Amino acid sequence: MFFEMTIQMRVDDFLKGRLWYIKLLQRQPDFEPHEGIAEWEIVPGSWLQLAEGTPGKDSGPLRLGVEDIETERHRLVSELDVDEFSIYTRDEVPVHWATFLDPWGNRLGLFEYKNKLEEKDRIQTVLGRRKV
Repeated sequence: MFFEMTIQMRVDDFLKGRLWYIKLLQRQPDFEPHEGIAEWEIVPGSWLQLAEGTPGKDSGPLRLGVEDIETERHRLVSELDVDEFSIYTRDEVPVHWATFLDPWGNRLGLFEYKNKLEEKDRIQTVLGRRKV
């Protein structure tokens, strides 16, 4: 049985990377077990671990759910100097999605539910306020 997950992103300049991810996630790390590692619990049981090291090629993307993908794209481009990126949609896919790179070449992404009632339901489930 799986009950938690952690995904690791590597950066070759840990101090700059830590500051960049603080801006991305809009908060300080939840846990820093030792030098060269910072961790954020994105949602209960799901962790992003930032590690000093060589970024992996063609890994990811780690996609983060957001309520307004256009607003978040604007914030990333203006505050984090992320290159402008496209938002995609397909009729058969229940979300809008986008992919972008951090300054170290790690692939990240965003997604937004098209159906806002489904989005609200997912948020309540993730927060443990609704039984699955």
